[in-house]
Amino acid sequence: MSRNVLLLNRTWRVIALFAVLVLLAAACSGTDDTDSGGDDTAADDTADTADDSGDSGGDAEGGSLNVAIVGNPQMEDIASLTPEFFTADTGIEVNYTILEEQTLREIVTRETGAGGESFDVIMIGLYETPQFAENGWLLSLEDYAQGDADYMVDDLIGAVRTGLSYEDELYAAPFYAESSFLMYREDLVEAAGMEMPAAPTWQEVAEIAAALDSEDTAGICLRGKPGWGDLGAAFTTVLNTFGGTWWAANDDGSIGEAQVDTPEFREALQFYVDLMNDAGPAGASSNGFNENLALFQQGKCGMWIDATVAASFVTGDDSTVADQVGFALAPDTGLGKRANWLWAWSLAIPQNAANPDLAWEYISWATGPEYLRTAGENLPGGWAAVPPGTRVSLYETEEYQEAAGAFAEQTLTAIESAPIDMPGTTPRPGLPAVQFVGVPEFQDVGTRCTEQFSAVIAGSVDFDDAIEACQEIAASASS
Repeated sequence: MSRNVLLLNRTWRVIALFAVLVLLAAACSGTDDTDSGGDDTAADDTADTADDSGDSGGDAEGGSLNVAIVGNPQMEDIASLTPEFFTADTGIEVNYTILEEQTLREIVTRETGAGGESFDVIMIGLYETPQFAENGWLLSLEDYAQGDADYMVDDLIGAVRTGLSYEDELYAAPFYAESSFLMYREDLVEAAGMEMPAAPTWQEVAEIAAALDSEDTAGICLRGKPGWGDLGAAFTTVLNTFGGTWWAANDDGSIGEAQVDTPEFREALQFYVDLMNDAGPAGASSNGFNENLALFQQGKCGMWIDATVAASFVTGDDSTVADQVGFALAPDTGLGKRANWLWAWSLAIPQNAANPDLAWEYISWATGPEYLRTAGENLPGGWAAVPPGTRVSLYETEEYQEAAGAFAEQTLTAIESAPIDMPGTTPRPGLPAVQFVGVPEFQDVGTRCTEQFSAVIAGSVDFDDAIEACQEIAASASS
């Protein structure tokens, strides 16, 4: 029964990916005049395509770009601002394809790796960038960035720039960067007679979650949706703090023996599953960032541990609990490793892009200091809603300090302290990483294993069966 459930989930993903490819083919044919509107959050495995051509009354030569981006509020913001503040000035039409996170990763990896020409600009992160660059799938942005005085490349936060570079050359430009921390309802914690430590342990988090949990409000919200970047990211940070890892590392840094069926891994996964089942929301196994954001904004989560970028959303106008939110460091278990990750959604140019110069003009605007000011002055959320974590100058801007004072310092601290070089207590293979393992194999292994783990949370797969299956999956990648 559980195996059928997992196969069914995988079948639906294949159907969704096929639907996306049909949409892309239609877009590339130039015969589809439909504006399907990029304003809806892509919460399912489907694509929204937004033709943000606007009234291109600018002075530039013009042209058009197909851009693949992740479906979240920050990206919806730039899609809404592009017509007036980019296309109108440059004449360059931007056709956005907005994809759910896991679907974006699968589509972009396949398209870029196969030398496809569907996209002129792609959104990727710290996991993909150095690997894609090493494979020759991306164009280097180093000369573009160094030669563009307005871009101010040396203003990029060091840890983020390093993570998006390969052999000391920049291959992706960060749109926003994030770590992770704990967001909580100050009013509920106080009403429960509890106190949230500034640097909590996982045990303290579990105790507070149990105290906050009620019929109307889940004690805690965490990611349960399958995917190496969904449940896989959240769980791997927990795994780090418990002293576990996915694989041991060989002396040459390659993948060693699988470490799934070990006491540390078992303890971390059991803790995560129990926390979700004891104090999580109904349907937790289907929830990713967007779903948990909505729950927290609606007052249905007492705590939420996730990306620092969420801070402006849970304290913004769309949040019913905006004035009741507090922040704390990501938890630990006393082993000296906290669960704060490092990530940057970033824009890159595929090797086969038709017009790289045009693509850079867009990337320079979207990830440069000009966009931050444009967003701060024109988004409904104001300066608190601008993409954070990429530039030193943002944290020195008076308007941002005033608007984001509740979380700006905690965000920067989390980013700068993310234990990227040694996230756990034991060496692991591949490139430096926190919430993932920096090897190509992790994308498949992490996704397949989290299908099992998500099913455990849902109660459709036995815990020991999931561990056994994941150990076998991970072992198949060992060298």
